Amino acid sequence: MTYAVKEAYYTLQGEGAQTGRAAVFLRFAGCNLWSGLERDRASAVCSFCDTDFVGVDGENGGKFQTADGVAAHVRRIWDEGAVRISTPYIVCTGGEPLLQLDVALITALNAAGFEIGVETNGTIAAPSGLDWICVSPKADAALQQVSGSELKLVYPQDALEAQPEQFETLDFTHFFLQPKDDVNAAANTQAAAEYCMKNPQWRLSLQTHKLIGLP
Repeated sequence: MTYAVKEAYYTLQGEGAQTGRAAVFLRFAGCNLWSGLERDRASAVCSFCDTDFVGVDGENGGKFQTADGVAAHVRRIWDEGAVRISTPYIVCTGGEPLLQLDVALITALNAAGFEIGVETNGTIAAPSGLDWICVSPKADAALQQVSGSELKLVYPQDALEAQPEQFETLDFTHFFLQPKDDVNAAANTQAAAEYCMKNPQWRLSLQTHKLIGLP
């Protein structure tokens, strides 16, 4: 298949249990819950996305004809960023990465030395071979991936189908609430913090990369 990559860059993971870890972020173009176009936002299943995943015109973006081509591309980015020997770590994100992240690419990334993480909306079952699975459920989108490393719920979501208590019995190691980044961000952060204090199964996840000016 042809892999459409919006952007790829070296940074620190800013969210969840892996916060602060150096990683290459591989952002795939496209999503199954929103077109990415502002004219469609109001009617989208996920209407609060804060990420540009349209096209292949971002940093180190492009179309790749082979899985090996993608793996070589992101390995170069890692090698340019990390000056000390360490296990390379990649976060496959989007959009919705599982529209494109297949067994062939997982195999190629493993061969290039990568430990592989994915950030997904959970509507597509994850293929085998992933080291870290982060699921971020969205209201009105049925979950197919109901286990993994962490569940990271954007909070608050108005719909009854996206309340924290509906997910806390699923098979995840970590449970995070991440305040919705909109005009009510301060109030959302306070509400998420209060919920976590009352329900300590949940932990607060902040977008630290935005706080310190990283991509």
